[in-house]
Amino acid sequence: MPNANNNESKNKIIQTYAEDMAKVIEDDRGGGLIKKIIHGEEEHEKEKMAPEAKKNKFFMFVSFLLMFFGLTTLSYLIDARDIPTVPVEEQFAPLIFNDKSVFIEIKDLNKDQIAQTVRNAVDTTKVKRGGVEGIYPTYGKKVVELRQFLSIIKGNFVPGGDAFVSDNFLMGVVNNETQPALSGGKDFFILLKVSSNADVFETFRLWESKMFFDLHGFFGLTLSPETKYFLIKEFQNGIIENKNARILFDSNNQIVMMYIFADENSVVITNSQNATHEIILRLAGSRIEK
Repeated sequence: MPNANNNESKNKIIQTYAEDMAKVIEDDRGGGLIKKIIHGEEEHEKEKMAPEAKKNKFFMFVSFLLMFFGLTTLSYLIDARDIPTVPVEEQFAPLIFNDKSVFIEIKDLNKDQIAQTVRNAVDTTKVKRGGVEGIYPTYGKKVVELRQFLSIIKGNFVPGGDAFVSDNFLMGVVNNETQPALSGGKDFFILLKVSSNADVFETFRLWESKMFFDLHGFFGLTLSPETKYFLIKEFQNGIIENKNARILFDSNNQIVMMYIFADENSVVITNSQNATHEIILRLAGSRIEK
């Protein structure tokens, strides 16, 4: 009768388990143990399902960062459209090394007033002996370029396109007090940058008939019965500091005004050989630095 014995054993086990469970329930009248079991199962399910699980935590963190940066970038792009732009004044690049620089406002001034203002800067410069002071005209606090300057003074020089004569130019003074020239040892000059001497030679030749009229005030000269003949006097070929030059002489064979092809890309307008010498040295120094 083996089957009967087996069934009897199974019934006893079931009966015993049921009796045990009944006893546990009977003893746990407050429900504390059962609550703990249920709470434990709930926490286990939460741990499996909730986004705070370790893997989910990582992916949620990465997703949050990407969303944050995306929204921040989008917000910036939207706001940037409404921000008014403020034009930044273009920085001027000195053509040569200047020991000092001075800026003179020429807005609302006529040609004679501009020339006198420049002369005042030349005559009162405190630059050291042998030094160069750059004189930069400004219009509304912005450095004036060559073509604008020519327009303001109603100059007759026609530089053509910027490819031939640069808008970046320099007026200045070289302090040569030990060897006074027409300007009393403080020698005015204008430095222009060109594509090549060959490109601009004819342009300067055409300007010769009006150069004295345009620039005499900047050299401290006035139009008078004694100086009017310079308006029709011709420039002559010359050599200054071993460079080709075109020179306007007075009746005593003294230099009144000249322009020198200081190097392949530079033209100096001055009345002083000493100033020419210093500018050529500084032009050479600028090329070495580059």
